Amino acid sequence: MKSRKEALRTAKKIFAASLKDGQLDESVVRKVVVKLGETKPRGYQQVADAYLRLVSLEVEKNRAIVQSAVALDEPTKTVLVADLMKKYGSRIKPEFSVRPELLGGMKIRVGSDVWDGSVKNRLERLSEQFN
Repeated sequence: MKSRKEALRTAKKIFAASLKDGQLDESVVRKVVVKLGETKPRGYQQVADAYLRLVSLEVEKNRAIVQSAVALDEPTKTVLVADLMKKYGSRIKPEFSVRPELLGGMKIRVGSDVWDGSVKNRLERLSEQFN
């Protein structure tokens, strides 16, 4: 069985080979997963777990989840997407959803970054100050 550090090193090398022009190549990812499953080299499960985690983090890094209390109009979406692209690059893929429980404002998540400008969040923070 490979050590955790060795498995992570191997996964990072495979992940680096899965990038094409700085972008994740889905066909290479599929080939890697199939090859690991077929050959089952020593410690393959740890390597596969670490590799899939790296792939997942890369995918999430390029995904913007925008939640708002009401549906956003097209000009607002356009400005928001332009701002996100300025900050995170042109590969960002926005997903818009309506969540009335936010009461107002919006919440944006890109990878591990979260901006919560919702009225619900502000009310919760305000109530914590008085408790």
